[in-house]
Amino acid sequence: MITRILAPVLFLSVASILPALAQETPQSWFDEGRAAVERNAALRAQSQGRARNIILFVGDGMGVSTVTAARILEGQLRGETGEENVLSFETFPNVALAKTYNTDSQVADSAGTMSAMVTGVKTRIGAISVNQFADRRDCRTMDGNRLLTILERAEMRGLATGVVSTARLTHATPAANYAHSVDRNYESDADADIMRNGGECPDIASQLIDFSDNVFGSDGLEVAIGGGRSNFLSENMTDPEYGGNGRRRDGRDLTREWLERHPASAYVWNQAQFDAVDAATTDHLLGLFEPSHMQYEADREEGGHGEPSLSEMTAKAIEILSRNENGYYLNVEAGRIDHAHHAVNPRRALMDTIALSDAVRTAMAIVDLSETLIIVTADHSHVFTIAGYPGRGNPILGTVANAGGTSQAQDGMPYTTLGYHNGPAPRFDDEEYTGRANPGAVDTQHVDYQADTLVPLSSETHGGEDVAIYAIGAGADLVRGVMEQNAIFHVMLEASQLEQR
Repeated sequence: MITRILAPVLFLSVASILPALAQETPQSWFDEGRAAVERNAALRAQSQGRARNIILFVGDGMGVSTVTAARILEGQLRGETGEENVLSFETFPNVALAKTYNTDSQVADSAGTMSAMVTGVKTRIGAISVNQFADRRDCRTMDGNRLLTILERAEMRGLATGVVSTARLTHATPAANYAHSVDRNYESDADADIMRNGGECPDIASQLIDFSDNVFGSDGLEVAIGGGRSNFLSENMTDPEYGGNGRRRDGRDLTREWLERHPASAYVWNQAQFDAVDAATTDHLLGLFEPSHMQYEADREEGGHGEPSLSEMTAKAIEILSRNENGYYLNVEAGRIDHAHHAVNPRRALMDTIALSDAVRTAMAIVDLSETLIIVTADHSHVFTIAGYPGRGNPILGTVANAGGTSQAQDGMPYTTLGYHNGPAPRFDDEEYTGRANPGAVDTQHVDYQADTLVPLSSETHGGEDVAIYAIGAGADLVRGVMEQNAIFHVMLEASQLEQR
């Protein structure tokens, strides 16, 4: 639904950008380029050491066009033209491209791609850390087809481990770290009906709690914080925040089991409880801040009980994990970039991308890069485009305006810089779709605005192009060139020397 809100929330006039442009000279461009090379050269020494710690940041659906648009928006929110801005991870000295296809799909999903990143083996669409020979939704094909994950290897060698996500913790990306499933949608035992022989393999939520029983030498994940509370609560239990019941049919309260299994542990579900957690004395932290996915960054402050930002969750996780003298592995996912793109909702997608950049900056301020490898990447892209010859500093969420003024399409209407190849067809209020909506009639920069699409679908789809890999710290020099996505696992394994421990 396109919202009829006409007051713009972001506007840059020509006069406002002239001072910035006046400071740019041929010499300034030359000097800035040289400074970038010198900065990267100074980071070479850090990449030569062994990584005690690994942090894998994943922007779910964060294709290159998303990074570019978020970079510009962040700069424009500060009153700048935006194009010259850089997100935190764009300063990393090592950058490569990852090919994201699954073994059975040219355009990938999050389950197969994240499984490749954390196991070193490409697999089918919809598979969670099982190989391509497991049949989707048939529990009896699990045996012999499970793949050992980087998180499991870390636990077996005495490292601390954690997953952080703004999506459900049982969603594909975080789940691939600790669970094995022939279907990404088997998040709770309530989902057993979609499975064949569903009683013969465990649901994803139960695997998080039972992790230490299934991995030799493991004491379980030290940190698991994100959304997805309903998959951990019994259907006889009332949600503490919204009412309604949990989803589990087996009567288990997995939050209580977490506390019973782990000494010096905590379970939290709101901002105040999270803030009260003492990282110096808490060995195991479970945080579940929504029944399903956490709020978008643009909406986070609207919840009655509040929930932490991705930066806050990242900082708390590092504080707890870094107490382990052997080091740690942490996966941090900005999961809702993907969801906003599926809804052709650019502002929310870009604000969640900026939140990921903030979380990376937070991590860099805490860790020692001489012993920590930080990788930032995406699982896949989206059919999200930036086009139309807008002038320098044109609002990235606005309609295209070049030096001659507002540009019009052949239908006589203006058009936005940002758009989607496919997705929900825009419409005004309850009117039926009869063609392209006029973006000049609404505030395209509003948080609820849905962008133009070419092919009408109920949900926008993923894109199949390569995604970027950004790396800094110990072992970062292993990231270079065009890589198969499963090579990210092997970079982490080699950089940390987990095989040699």
